[in-house]
Amino acid sequence: MHATATGLALTGLDLHGADSLRSALAAVAAHVAAHPTGIVLGTGWEETAWPEGRALTRHDLDAVVGDRQVYLARVDVHSATVSTALLDRVPGITGLPGFAADGRLRLDAHHAARQVAYGAVDPVQRAAAQRATLDLAADLGIGCVHEMAGPEVSSAEDLAGVLALSRQDPGPLVLGWWGELSERGGLDVVRELGLAGAGGDLFCDGAFGSHTAALSTPYADRPETSGVLRFETAQLVEHVRACTAAGVQAGFHCIGDAAVDQVLAAVAAVGEQLGRDAVRACRHRLEHVEMVSTDAIDEMRRWGMVASVQPAFDAAWGGDDGMYAERLGVERALACNPLADLSDGGVAIALGSDAPVTPLDPWGGVHAAVDHRTPGAGLRPFDAYDAATHGGWHAARAEHRDGPLAVGAPAHLALWATDLTLSGVLAERARPTCRGLLVSGDVVRGAP
Repeated sequence: MHATATGLALTGLDLHGADSLRSALAAVAAHVAAHPTGIVLGTGWEETAWPEGRALTRHDLDAVVGDRQVYLARVDVHSATVSTALLDRVPGITGLPGFAADGRLRLDAHHAARQVAYGAVDPVQRAAAQRATLDLAADLGIGCVHEMAGPEVSSAEDLAGVLALSRQDPGPLVLGWWGELSERGGLDVVRELGLAGAGGDLFCDGAFGSHTAALSTPYADRPETSGVLRFETAQLVEHVRACTAAGVQAGFHCIGDAAVDQVLAAVAAVGEQLGRDAVRACRHRLEHVEMVSTDAIDEMRRWGMVASVQPAFDAAWGGDDGMYAERLGVERALACNPLADLSDGGVAIALGSDAPVTPLDPWGGVHAAVDHRTPGAGLRPFDAYDAATHGGWHAARAEHRDGPLAVGAPAHLALWATDLTLSGVLAERARPTCRGLLVSGDVVRGAP
């Protein structure tokens, strides 16, 4: 997840519910009226089902906000529409890949605009957003979050802030990752902040919705492109080598099959150099890994890698009539997020949300993992529950050696109120309510 962005969505402009271009602009207008100063930050819009048949443009925004700076991330957060006032504050943006004159930005242009937009958030606003996220996590019975930071999505200052906030009062633990290549100083940040790993949002590609996930064959609805690989394979080899030599977990954002295969090729190359045991000890991690072949699953098992996945992606965009089918065609869409294949193939799985892309909702993730929109691709109930609990600790290389419940284990405990068995909960789509949460033995929610 991303604490600041999630908190800004909770406390600011959330467009997940906008069902048309008109309603999205109405929400922007209402937000601007209620907040007459400062930059406007929003997220969650998705145009694929809008009756207008198109996305927001800067001209749409300018008509509503005038000369205010506005940054509105698409739901997958790999593209955004920005106002003219914000464009004018990003040096050299017109020459960057992904720039469009209508204010719809992708690739490097999007990353540059996002840095400027989030750089305008002051420390007080940032801390309030982070606190809102951690408070919601605690209410939901989440005792630990994995914060995926990096120079393209936040900053080292932002990451240090949420880590410090988590230590001030009893609340969810925050484990941090920093997504920057070792050749650019990424490992220095890992050491300075005492992070769990180097990666997470080290973007090897983008997302299906923005046509930036890297595919081995072109998109069905835009055959002129197969997406974009962000790095040369040699750069990834050097990063994995440096992390493995230092005993640090490397993590990679990779959604399309071409990106997954590129990362696995880099891991294999390092395995040949430093040995299989050294690679497996680091438990290198793939974020999202939505399009993955049988051969790739075998490679992940061989190198002891973790699949950090978001079942809500399938719930929102999977099936034979969702966004995946529109972008990829039905056959490839139904093969996305093959959770059963990963589990049966011996790959360790951790369930997450990638909030604010999808909401913090751990039980919803368990439901979505079991009730996969592709028949046979979901997890068994126990496996889904295990991936949502123990799987997260395994993915962070922080599991207790004697198991989740044992004498001497850290007292990270949630108490749930439900009248149903686990199988009954899944069948009825019920949500247990968290009545108590302890983290490291401290009471976070409920009575001591």
